[in-house]
Amino acid sequence: MFKKYFLKHSNRYASKWLVLAIDTMVVAFAFVLSYIIRFNLSFNFDVSKLMIQLPFVMVVAAIALIITGSHKGFIRHTGVQDIYNIFNAVCIMSIVVIFVVMMNRYYDYLDGFTIPLSIIIIHSLLSLVGLTTARYIFKALYHNMVTKFKVYKNIFIYGAGESGILTYNVLTNHSGTNSKVLGFLDDDKKKTGKRINGLPVFSRKDLTEYHIDKYNISEIIVAIHKIDNNKLRSLVEGLVDLPVQVKIVPPVNDWINGQFKASQIRTVQIEDLLNRVPISIRKSKVCDELKGKNIMVTGGAGSIGSEIVRQIANYDYNSLIIIDQAESALYDLQQELKQSGHHNFVPIVADIRDKNRMNHFFGEHKPDILFHAAAYKHVPLMEYNSYEAVKINVGGTKVIADLAISHNVEKFVFVSTDKAVNPTNVMGATKRIAEIYISCMQQEHKTKFITTRFGNVLGSNGSVIPLFKKQIEKGGPLTLTHKDITRYFMTIPEASQLVLEAGAMGKGGEIFIFDMGESVKIFDLAKNMIKLSGLKYPEDIDITITGLRPGEKLYEELLANGENTLPTYHKKIMISKSRELNYQFSRSKIDELVVSNMFFNTNTVQLMKEIVPEFISNNSDLCRFDKSNKASTVNLENKKVKQIQST
Repeated sequence: MFKKYFLKHSNRYASKWLVLAIDTMVVAFAFVLSYIIRFNLSFNFDVSKLMIQLPFVMVVAAIALIITGSHKGFIRHTGVQDIYNIFNAVCIMSIVVIFVVMMNRYYDYLDGFTIPLSIIIIHSLLSLVGLTTARYIFKALYHNMVTKFKVYKNIFIYGAGESGILTYNVLTNHSGTNSKVLGFLDDDKKKTGKRINGLPVFSRKDLTEYHIDKYNISEIIVAIHKIDNNKLRSLVEGLVDLPVQVKIVPPVNDWINGQFKASQIRTVQIEDLLNRVPISIRKSKVCDELKGKNIMVTGGAGSIGSEIVRQIANYDYNSLIIIDQAESALYDLQQELKQSGHHNFVPIVADIRDKNRMNHFFGEHKPDILFHAAAYKHVPLMEYNSYEAVKINVGGTKVIADLAISHNVEKFVFVSTDKAVNPTNVMGATKRIAEIYISCMQQEHKTKFITTRFGNVLGSNGSVIPLFKKQIEKGGPLTLTHKDITRYFMTIPEASQLVLEAGAMGKGGEIFIFDMGESVKIFDLAKNMIKLSGLKYPEDIDITITGLRPGEKLYEELLANGENTLPTYHKKIMISKSRELNYQFSRSKIDELVVSNMFFNTNTVQLMKEIVPEFISNNSDLCRFDKSNKASTVNLENKKVKQIQST
């Protein structure tokens, strides 16, 4: 009964007037004690005079405490500022008492009211010590009671520096947390073996499952600021092998109003392990490029398109036209922009394949710069829906590119994919054909056509990480198409920033390749996600290999055969030096492809393979069109598998 009552009422705070009354009584007791100390621990003094002086001292003390506001502080959260307020109150009280005593000595208003200065000094010291001690006693009692009746999870803090100590203080002083810090971990040999706030500092090398079981540790919080990304990745990957949940303290610039709170400690995400170092772009160059311009974004409600819109919204443009056929997604983006204080934009629900309607929007809004992100991108779906893939990815791009030229758009920035390189599926082939058509349009020299090419983006619609998260929430298993499959990853904001940067630096005709870092083995990514969820592989959640999906590659490439790169001023952006194209042939074949697709002709895939000779289907019914290339395809895949396994 008492436990339930205490936990129910433990979040209530004492009245400030009750605190003032207790503080005043502490000051009164200190005054009596100062007399006893002054007279050698005896009562050889005039008690009647003491009884006259005591009410006066209590009134002065109460007024001083009210002036400094020390009674308004929360006792359970007593800190340095509270002690400072108490010190000020004691100083005010002592000054007033000394002033009154000196005036009484001079004018002799009250007989026998003179207080010896030695007693005033002793009283000041005792009051300061008493008020401070009382607060810490109440604080300790409260925390001991909470500890006794509350169930805690035991944690270690990784990092015995300033950040680790700050994290300890936040967790200790936060009454709502159910965490109890039992020790620190650190790689610094000078710190290991010592104690901080009475807690031991262990070496990371000494941390084993034995220590985890001994202290019953359920969480390890990484609290190291300005840590190198490679070190963080290595550190976290080492910790996830232990039967604990790993959390991390956010960077200082992510703290709420510059202050760190316990609620900001978050679970380590898989994105933290993918070694994506934050990028820097020349915002001045992008700013100059977008300033005063009318900007149109197609596919503006999609993963990449919406982030491009968010970033453009922070620049000084003239107007922003957002086009997407997904009504709900566009509505959500509209509300988000409004709540963020952006109003100079026009959301339009439309299909980019509707040339007449798109022509109307081009004429009405007169875009200067166009970011074309609208596309179908799901490989297995498009493998059996080639009609739609060609219609949107090729036909839609053709419509927008043609209108860009006829309406004198200054720049056309096309968002492509690494799946367009040596494509093995319909989706990748249609994106490569769109790239080729963009190159053909560049020959007319009216609009500057720029292509950007990059790999998978973290957290995009349909990507592997959100899928794995859903499967983990359902209890597994995680489904993986092949144990050796690898992918490049980039964050959505990073990809969008690089698209803007490439658009600003482009002079027309370039294919910009983004530095995707190292490729990631998806099997390892899946295991790390299971561990980061506090579960074990394969005991808690297993991984099931389902086999490659139609059109899926084991690996992705950023350059096609016969391509190489040239550097730019940005180390993460390179220019692809593509092989020469027969523009007249390519354009006529693309026109033929679009028309054939409109009439549901059966030769669509064959036409695609004529336009893109390197398009060789993989694990798909469309492999029948590659009979002459089947042997070479198998050999290429086997060779790549051996390369991956050897690494």
